[in-house]
Amino acid sequence: MISFDEALSLIARVAKPLGDEQVQLGEAKGRVLAEPVTASVDSPPFDVSAMDGYAVRDADLPGRLTVVGESFPGQRDSQMLAAGQCVRIFTGAPVPQGADRVVIQEEVIREGDAAVFAAAGAARHIRAMGSDFRGHDRLLEAGRLVDARALVAIAAADRESVMVHRRPKVAVLATGDELVEPGTAMEPGAIPDSVSLGVAALAEDWGARVVRRRRLRDDLPEMEREAAEALDLADLVVVTGGASVGERDFAKAMFAPAGLELIFSKVSIKPGKPVWLGRVGAKLVVGLPGNPTSAMVTARLLLAPLVAGLSGRDFGLHWRRAPLAEGIGPCSDRETFVRASWDKDSVRAFSNQDSSAQKTLAEADLLVRRPAGSPAALAGELVDVIDF
Repeated sequence: MISFDEALSLIARVAKPLGDEQVQLGEAKGRVLAEPVTASVDSPPFDVSAMDGYAVRDADLPGRLTVVGESFPGQRDSQMLAAGQCVRIFTGAPVPQGADRVVIQEEVIREGDAAVFAAAGAARHIRAMGSDFRGHDRLLEAGRLVDARALVAIAAADRESVMVHRRPKVAVLATGDELVEPGTAMEPGAIPDSVSLGVAALAEDWGARVVRRRRLRDDLPEMEREAAEALDLADLVVVTGGASVGERDFAKAMFAPAGLELIFSKVSIKPGKPVWLGRVGAKLVVGLPGNPTSAMVTARLLLAPLVAGLSGRDFGLHWRRAPLAEGIGPCSDRETFVRASWDKDSVRAFSNQDSSAQKTLAEADLLVRRPAGSPAALAGELVDVIDF
């Protein structure tokens, strides 16, 4: 059995991007750039107005000027201003040649075909050509997660596609005769399969593309067939349950015919000690506990970094210090991760830390990291926390 930090170190060795692909901008959200994004155009492409108003020459102010035209966004040609002239202009429209500034409409008195201006102030209200960026400027670096703000910059750079790291394909296999489809757990002994849904959603949150999600009965030949199919489809197979030593715990055995090689088999953490990681050729296999809360805590701590690394993302394990709202008890001989939530500026641990407590799981938005053998912690004491 290895420590949590040792498990993370082993994951870091195998959690490398799986390759790159070019995708259209509409498909790029949530992907990670595999190369920098450079601009194809200047922004703005010419001098444009930053306000609605009138384009004028400084030399004509103050005074009464003749309005000789209008300039709207999308116009390609801009006229030349002569002495004594001005142009009605709108935000984003090209500035006429010869104009030095835009006077906002609130400071202008319009009298038919003429406009009366007071003395000019300091503001010019003109966005100069290329003042945001120039063509061939580097706007985003490789490794950037393409979020909404990055999409704006890429589109503004006039790029229709980007090179990104490939999303890892993930298959989720939930094992157990007791599991049934949610909405059908009417018979005695039946339990809704909640864990595979949660694990699949978490994997997608961290960059995966879930290509299969199945419930498997505890029948080894059938499980071996499903394991082989999942390995054909996916880069990473996640199996939940069946990791203990019972007569029907087949999570590792189902991959044996494919040549499973274990990277680690147990981790000294609570919850989640049975978690394991292995490989079958170039494919990876993760085993998570069957209890939903244990599975989700372990998935956040170990599966999320693995998927993130395969996607080219940051591992996402950024611990920070926060004070406890009230005391918590001592820790066992395993490193423990306590479900908790924010209470204003403090952290409040839930009293129910059972590995199958799904209501508490839904309410938890933090995990508190407690080193093995830690004594009881008092209210106000600083602890390490991470977003769950």
